[in-house]
This record gives sequence, C-alpha cells and structure tokens, in this order.
Amino acid sequence: MRINLPRPRELAQRLRSTARVQPDEVEQYLDAHTAEWRALASADPHDAADILEELDADAATDLLSDLNIADAAGILNEMRPELGVDVLEGLNPARTSDLVAAMDADMAADLLGQLDESNREQVLARLDPEISHELLALLQHAPDSAGGLMTTDVAVLQVGMTAGEATERLRQLHDQIDDLSYVYVVDHRRQLVGVVSFRDLVFARPGVGLDETMAHRPVAVRPETDREEVAELAQRYGLFGLPVVDHSGVLLGMVTHEAVVESVQAEASEDFAAAMGAGPEETVFTPVARAAGMRLPWMLVNLAMALVVALVIERQSAVIDDIGPVLAALMPVVALMGGNAGAQSLAVVIRSMAIDGVTPSRAGRVLMNQVAIGVINSIPIGLLAGSVGLVFGGTVNFAVTMGIATVANLVIGTLAGTGIPLMLRKLGLDPALASNIFLTLVTDIVGFGGFLMVATLLIR
Repeated sequence: MRINLPRPRELAQRLRSTARVQPDEVEQYLDAHTAEWRALASADPHDAADILEELDADAATDLLSDLNIADAAGILNEMRPELGVDVLEGLNPARTSDLVAAMDADMAADLLGQLDESNREQVLARLDPEISHELLALLQHAPDSAGGLMTTDVAVLQVGMTAGEATERLRQLHDQIDDLSYVYVVDHRRQLVGVVSFRDLVFARPGVGLDETMAHRPVAVRPETDREEVAELAQRYGLFGLPVVDHSGVLLGMVTHEAVVESVQAEASEDFAAAMGAGPEETVFTPVARAAGMRLPWMLVNLAMALVVALVIERQSAVIDDIGPVLAALMPVVALMGGNAGAQSLAVVIRSMAIDGVTPSRAGRVLMNQVAIGVINSIPIGLLAGSVGLVFGGTVNFAVTMGIATVANLVIGTLAGTGIPLMLRKLGLDPALASNIFLTLVTDIVGFGGFLMVATLLIR
C-alpha cells in the first residue's frame, strides 16, 4: 500500500478508513513505517486508538510495543476498555504495569476492571503503592456509578487562597491535570466548599479571595449515584463536570463532561437493549456463556407469550377452516401494522423519558397525544388495508373486516407502545425493560384475535 501524506492527521484518517476494510494492509504499512506510526501516535492518540481497534489484538499489541510509554498510555486512554484489555494481555507484566501507571487513573481502572482477577493483582502488585491504592479505590465502585465514571485527577485549591495564588497554583498543576474547566475549592479537611471556573480566576483581581470568586454549595453527587442521574443533573444545570463527594462532603473526584456524554450514550444503548430483551450490559465482546445467560430468561418469556398468541389463534381455528388461506395470509399484516405503530410510540416515549421529557404529571397528555396520532394514521392505513382485503377476499365484508381490524390494532398498538413504559415506570421498574416483548404480545393478540373475531361476525 502506497501512502504519501505529509501530516499525521491526514495519514490517520486514511489509515483509519483503510483499516475497516483491509486491516492487514494497514498493519503491514505501519510495521514498515515505524517513524510515521510514532509521529501519528504522538500527534493524535485518539485517531491512533481508532486504528488499533480495527486491527486484531496481536497486531495492535505489536504496534503499541513500538511506542514509548507516554504515547502508548495516551492511546490506551482513548481505546474502549473491552478492546484495550486484549492489547494489555499480549504484553509482559512489567510493560503492562508501566502503561497502567502512565494512564489516566479513571481509564486505567476501567481497563483493569476488564482483566481477570489474577492478572489484575499481578499488575497492581508492580505499581507504586500510592497509584495502586488509588486504582483499588476506583475499582470498588460500580462501572455505571459516579464513582466508576469519575477521575481523581482534579484541580483542587484551598479556600484561604487569593485569586493570584490560585492562578499560580494552577500553572504548577497544568502538566498534571488535563481538565481545568472547573476548579474545586476545599477546606483543610478536603471537604468541598465551592467551585470556580478557570475563566473567573484569570479575570479576577489577584488580591481577591477565592471565597468571593467561587460559587458556594456546588451541585455534587455521591460515588454510588447512578450514571443516569449524573447525566440528568449535568444536563439540567448545564454543567461540564460534576464533583463527587463522600457522605462527609470530602471531595473524591470529578465526573468530566466526556464521561457524562459517554454515560448518556451508554444509557441510551442499554435502554435499547433492554427494550429488545437483551442484557443491558451486553456487548459484542461479552463472553458467550454470560451473554447467553442474559438473553435466555427473556427468550423464555417470549416463548410463553408466543404460546398465548398461539392459543388465541387455536381457539378461532374453525373460522380459519371456513374462510381458508386468504384469511391466514392476511392476519400477519394486521399484527405487523399494529406492532409498527406501537414501536414508533415506544421509541418516542422511552427516548423522551431518558431526557426527562415525560414527567408523571405529563403522562396523561403524552398518552392522549400518541393515541390521537394513532387514530389519525389508522384511517388512511385502514382504507388501504380494506382495499387489499377487497382484492384478496373478493367481498365487501372481507374488505370491511380487514379495515376494521387494522384500524383497531393500530390504535391499540399506539396505546400499548405509550402505556407500557409509563406503567413500568409507575411500578418502579426500568421503562425500557423488555417493553418491545410486551408490546409484541399485545399487538399479536389483538391483531390475530381481533381479526378473527371480526371475521366471525362479518364473513363466516
């Protein structure tokens, strides 16, 4: 492969695109052009991480081994933990420990959390005791909690400082802390007393005390706070980060804006997985046995619900025998249309709940609006379905049956798609919890059963 690009960023973009379709060629190119690879890794670790994620673990490990510790650690900071751990497992313990020590503490903890216990203990044993203690403290928190999301690399100032002293202190911390969007002010017990932005410090008169510049009683979260609540607070108050404090108010760390954004994305993907009946924590990298165990309970629930639908159809078998294959062929159309209408409402409601757009006081209005949409859409769809029934069935009664059943299932599907997540939330459950499975049950029963009942009255 011939690549002749002058700047690392342009090279990275070309390599990233090529790696998605021809990873072997990218591996060969980087092996043969070590100087360019090192320049790329140093200039843009994010792009370098994207490239390594497209390669197999052995190739990524070899390329990471060509870099100095600082650049390699920078790339691991940007890699997804479930992929970065595959790279770490190919390195010797000494190199692994050096990389972990050079990484951001929160990212290093995420990576160590992916290692098996024996390997994790080996790495921690080789680290400086202070670093090891910090990482162990982070590993105690659940990954989807504020403690699991936070970084301990936080700019901290003492409450008695002046703005001039604070600015000088931040100059000293510049190389140690990446995020200076917020600077937290603590007392002698490290209890959080305020927060000040870097901008306010820069423009404040040097002799002004921090207590005059800072915002008192800042919004803070506990380590056990769920990431969904963290994201909600950040969004509600327009914050780029949230301090994390213990039960005594002692500052432990900060959930950065980047972590908040990632948590929102993760929460959305979990809601989608839960709605489909998959494990909310499952990814394509989840071990097979664990993933199968997550899915099996909902598969069994789905089977039970399918048997209920089968029972409904079996009870109306005489109608199917009398009318014949045309009725059997058109029944799924009614069920599918109701399912589609319900899925649309379900998606809108769950998404709105995720961004706090559906409060309990608004639930009735939301339900009415969605049902109104279902009624409006059901009229043209019902007329078209009736026309199809006339063509296939050859009688007006068949057309009316098809139209009525379609209209009814569209409206009920919309009602179910809106009502199921609202009901689950009222019961204190996750609104996304297998909502799609319950929706399918409702629309299938109404679609098949309702169609057969109307057919009994009008056709048989």
